[in-house]
Amino acid sequence: MTRRIERLHRFSGERSITRFLSKFVTNGLNLFKVHAMCCSTLTRSLIDRFFLIVAVPAYAAIFSLAKEPITEGEEDPVMKDLDPYLIEALYGTDEKGLTGRLGAEGGMADLLAEPAFVDLVEKHDLKLFNGPMVGDLLPTSAKFWVRTAGPAKVQVLIGDQVSKLVETAEADDFTAVMTVEGLKPFAPYTYAISLDGERIERDSFRFRTAPEPGQKVEFHVAFGSGSRYVPVNEHAWSTMAKQRPLAYLGLGDNVYIDVVNRRGAQRLFYYRRCLSPAYSELVAGVAMYAVWDDHDMAMNDSSGGSGLEASWKLPNWKVFIQNWNNPEYGGGKTMPGTWHSFSLGDVDFFMTDGRFYRDKEDKTMLGPDQKRWLLEALANASGTFKVIASGTMWSDDADKNGKDSWAGTWARDEREEIFHLINESKIDGVVLISGDRHRSDIWKIDRPGGYPLYEFVSAKVTNLHKHPTFPNAVWSYNEGNFWGQLHFDLLQDDPIVTFKCVDISGRVVKEFPLKLSQLRHP
Repeated sequence: MTRRIERLHRFSGERSITRFLSKFVTNGLNLFKVHAMCCSTLTRSLIDRFFLIVAVPAYAAIFSLAKEPITEGEEDPVMKDLDPYLIEALYGTDEKGLTGRLGAEGGMADLLAEPAFVDLVEKHDLKLFNGPMVGDLLPTSAKFWVRTAGPAKVQVLIGDQVSKLVETAEADDFTAVMTVEGLKPFAPYTYAISLDGERIERDSFRFRTAPEPGQKVEFHVAFGSGSRYVPVNEHAWSTMAKQRPLAYLGLGDNVYIDVVNRRGAQRLFYYRRCLSPAYSELVAGVAMYAVWDDHDMAMNDSSGGSGLEASWKLPNWKVFIQNWNNPEYGGGKTMPGTWHSFSLGDVDFFMTDGRFYRDKEDKTMLGPDQKRWLLEALANASGTFKVIASGTMWSDDADKNGKDSWAGTWARDEREEIFHLINESKIDGVVLISGDRHRSDIWKIDRPGGYPLYEFVSAKVTNLHKHPTFPNAVWSYNEGNFWGQLHFDLLQDDPIVTFKCVDISGRVVKEFPLKLSQLRHP
């Protein structure tokens, strides 16, 4: 690759390089993979020049690359005050929108250096700037995430049970995660936050722990995608919170960033979302589990490619892990990503990351390490139901000819490995969920020698744009805003999982129950 590009530069000039590299623009982030493959400083500089002059405008034209923050319809007084300031500081308000006043890597420390921002924090009592966010539920413990406006000593208080005292710092953008142990299974709790000795309590500071394996209970989880910050639709989160799901599964596109190399802009979108009063109400009482998809990892339909050589990958991952409360983040620092698994009683969940190591040339959605993890975890799963989550759709007919989903010719073999394991190892109780396309679907995937796999798609929690419905689906819907819900009834002799599509008013648009006996191998 290096020799090819430098030969073109030496003998044919920049136009030939442009023609050669242009083919990568239409294949997600493959250009970053090419950049990583080229060891020559000259070659990399040529690619950088191409990217700035040709690729960025092409991405913008083809994929609507830059999705500027939406402020129209904002009614919250705090956001009315704070949002314009944050946008100008971290995103930029000029016509090009290249960067904010604080530069490409701006963050909370830079904001706090400005007296005007400190005044806004004091005016609106925002020392607890974001959170708390509940996560990583276990039968006897839970974790709590916060962001403070500057260094602070933080602790979580649940009756006599107290977390360790943690001090937030600039290195983690003033975030902290605290664990409270010694709780009872599937029990409701209220809690308080101690911040520099001040006790903070709100009505939304209440949650329920996870059931124990074998515990006969009913509960539901919500899931969704397509969650751009849209002021007029933010009340969706409050509606969801009032229905008291045990957890929410964010299947990517949890915020719309569409910026690859500006961590300041990425932080902006997380700050805004977590400042939303409705979203704050949800995350304070509902355990959050999240992976990213294209719009919160990089750009529309993007592929991270194999390896970690691309300069944007680790910094973007660091921003992600600073803003969520997952049990794990891929394989950690040695194999970073957003995939993870967890269990709520007798239900096992597998959250896959189909972006960070997606490589169409290598014909992989997950990358070898994540695939190995998923296959081993599935083979050892003991839950009554197993939910496999993907940021993009599983079914052959659910996407634009497989361009960006598991239906792509480049991804089908890997998908078949997963489905084959389910048949070969007689893994019962599997259901699939996904996001990405701005509608809600039910798909049935017939499997020779096994039971049919059902896929439930939901991806329009707050977004304005919708995608067409599919008449060949079992059911397809795209009106208004909505999210998915999985209700688990483990009290029955034949346990039931019920998919529900719930709209922004709380109305159930569709119910689709499945008994465990329908998800068993013959």
